Amino acid sequence: MDAGFCQAEVLRKDITFTCSDLIDSLLAKRGNVLHRFKESSEKMSRLTFKKTFKKKKSPTKRRRDSLTRQAQFSGAASFFKHWESVINRLTPSWQACIPLATIIVLVWSYAAVAQAPAAEGPSTADLKVGLDTMWVMIAGMLVFFMNAGFGMLETGFCRQKNAVNVLTKNLIVFALSTIAFWIIGFGLMFSDGNGFLGLGGWFLSGADNSPATGDAYKGVFSALNWTGVPLLAKFFFQLVFAGTAATIVSGAVAERIKFFDFLIFSLLLVGIAYPITGHWIWGGGWLAKANFWDFAGSTVVHSVGGWAALMGAAFLGPRLGRYQDGQVTALPGHNMSIATLGCLILWLGWFGFNPGSTMAVDPNAIAHIAITTNTAAAFGGVAATVTAWLYLGKPDLSMVINGILAGLVAVTASCAWINVPSSAIIGFVAGVLVVFSVGFFDKLKIDDPVGATSVHLVCGVWGTLAVGLFSVGPDVVLRGGIPLYTAGPAKGLFLGGGLTQLIPQIIGILSVGGITVLLSTIFWLALKATLGIRVTQEEELQGLDIGEHGMEAYSGFLKETGTNSMLGIGSSGAGRPGGVIDSPMR
Repeated sequence: MDAGFCQAEVLRKDITFTCSDLIDSLLAKRGNVLHRFKESSEKMSRLTFKKTFKKKKSPTKRRRDSLTRQAQFSGAASFFKHWESVINRLTPSWQACIPLATIIVLVWSYAAVAQAPAAEGPSTADLKVGLDTMWVMIAGMLVFFMNAGFGMLETGFCRQKNAVNVLTKNLIVFALSTIAFWIIGFGLMFSDGNGFLGLGGWFLSGADNSPATGDAYKGVFSALNWTGVPLLAKFFFQLVFAGTAATIVSGAVAERIKFFDFLIFSLLLVGIAYPITGHWIWGGGWLAKANFWDFAGSTVVHSVGGWAALMGAAFLGPRLGRYQDGQVTALPGHNMSIATLGCLILWLGWFGFNPGSTMAVDPNAIAHIAITTNTAAAFGGVAATVTAWLYLGKPDLSMVINGILAGLVAVTASCAWINVPSSAIIGFVAGVLVVFSVGFFDKLKIDDPVGATSVHLVCGVWGTLAVGLFSVGPDVVLRGGIPLYTAGPAKGLFLGGGLTQLIPQIIGILSVGGITVLLSTIFWLALKATLGIRVTQEEELQGLDIGEHGMEAYSGFLKETGTNSMLGIGSSGAGRPGGVIDSPMR
């Protein structure tokens, strides 16, 4: 305590001595300043005298000016003496703060003087482009995350011995989709051409001045001039949609297709088939001119993927042991936990899939689409649960999952153009359809391990028809005094619009289905004739994890090989590949 006080006292004395020296120096220099000022005054007087015909200032006036200046210096000295006495009365701690405060004030003053003038901020148009781009990219990332949902869903619905194969396909398919869509797909789908396909834009080449919109846009991708985001943002958002179409096929052909053939087919689907039909609808092609509407892809994405999956499942044939003696044998999935997780991830991703298709930050549209999307999913899940309970006798979890997805697929085409009650009806119908659709394809002996054709094809067709049934029509105000949409489908049949919109929807469904079936058939038959599309019986019984990849998803875990092994009864076939034909857990 004493040491601190002594240090503060020393600092106070130093400050006091410094102030005293400063004042004495000012007083000592005062005479010199006065002398120099006097000499300067005399020089100015001589000049003034010459300019005024040597009119000389009176001695009395010069003496008065000198006394005035002396009084000013005396006042300054008194001012400093006063502050010296004030400082001396302060405590040592406060006296020590004075130099620090002086330094801070000087630094701040210098920073204020040296500060450069603020640059002009971005314009309102620039801010809108930034916000729109951010929204499109975030929505695209949600859609990309749906690949994880598809991977979890399909793996859980398949058997343990094929888990690695299913996961690998879902992982690599997006990488292949990226390459194919960048090289040729995006150009075929969105570049300027004719009513059937685009004729440029390979590798994203060609003129483009995005984010300009409308008539201000000058480039080769005129079909996307309605959205004011950079070209690469447009490409990314459309890319994740293309990857979704390829992933749909993966589930329908699971557990028996050769891995290499699936890769080749994915390249052909994303690079050729998907972009051609996409150009007809979203690329300004002939269906778009025929007034066919599909907001986020019930037909463009889901039906196309569903048609391709249906043809693949048909040409591959059913899994071993699936249909025996005219009966359908259940081959249940090995992990419903991750299948449920996959469903929840897909549900989340759909909030990027549908609302993100606005490709602009439109608060009313985004909120409305999110609610119609969620409502359809909810009613689809409930409807599938009730239907399965009544029709199958139990509330089958796999049906609940597919019911939710069915509602999401069905509302995708119309989510921006319908009211909320209509979305509930669309979702409910989809939930009922998906349950009966699974049984229908089983009767045709078309084996789909995950129900992809029922969810994406059947409910995609239903959702596309729903546009012609439930659309409210342009410039119709639902709430808030703002029309739901100004450009879009005509009023639907159930809202008094007649068949005006329903007929183009039917034409679109048939035409897209026809060309997709044709191209998929060509692809599958070509692969079957050259490489063979199905694994051998031994590989299928052993599992594609070992046969195709040489590894197991659950290495070290005990595998259930059949009823006998589960009951602890010995069997000559237990524990040996092929010992029990197509055991659910193997």
